[in-house]
Amino acid sequence: MRRLFILSLVLLLACGGCLTGPAAGDPTGGAAVKDGACVILLHGLGRTPMSMATMAHALEARGYRVTNLAYPSTEAPIETLTRDYLAPAARRCRETGCERLHMVSHSLGGILIRQYLQDHTLPSGSRIVMLSPPNQGSELADHLRSFRLYHWITGPAGQQLGTRSDSVPRQLGPVNVPVGVITGSTSWNPLYSYLIPGPDDGKVAVENARLEGMADFLVVPASHTFIMDDDEVIAQTIHFLQFGRFDHDGALREGESPDENTVKQP
Repeated sequence: MRRLFILSLVLLLACGGCLTGPAAGDPTGGAAVKDGACVILLHGLGRTPMSMATMAHALEARGYRVTNLAYPSTEAPIETLTRDYLAPAARRCRETGCERLHMVSHSLGGILIRQYLQDHTLPSGSRIVMLSPPNQGSELADHLRSFRLYHWITGPAGQQLGTRSDSVPRQLGPVNVPVGVITGSTSWNPLYSYLIPGPDDGKVAVENARLEGMADFLVVPASHTFIMDDDEVIAQTIHFLQFGRFDHDGALREGESPDENTVKQP
């Protein structure tokens, strides 16, 4: 009965992951990109490209050529989703002459990027920003993987995101591309947080978002569900794509745009 009670509450709270915040413009107000860089956006588990619409609008406003990728996250394993959706999208971007191909992901999308980079490369100068990625897996998947209803809702990929050594995130090797990770420390789901040790964003523990060899790491007061809509997160994402690092001095939080003459290049 206790397990059924927990699962019922978790599924009731899970509907928050299906919501999308209001669209917005570019919160950084900075200069446009002039080098024809492309960005592929990858939404999270059980989401759609609409969840990345705010980020897409901001990147387009800065001159990036954006592909807001749609993929059926609950219908296939991570390896299949990567092969059938991310790999073709990256190939199409490169065929259009993108000198740099950046990627920005939310949650599961970051694991697809890592899977893709196991046997693919990106053009020189490409960068990746992962938002709330379960890079070390998620305890929620550990607790719920035995429930058929959870399996039915999250599909094969949801079963692969645990913290055990045989999970996909734990099996993937290093990424040879500059990666910036932003994760949240605000949870709207007290039950989820009860099941997750340490600070978390309601779905992923802060420590589990870390990736070995990442170029930079940032924790913001945002929840897993809406982190991609947060103005500071959008500004920091753009900053990392431009400079390979986050702004830890607070300039972006003050509403300033990055100044290429004062930011050290990586």
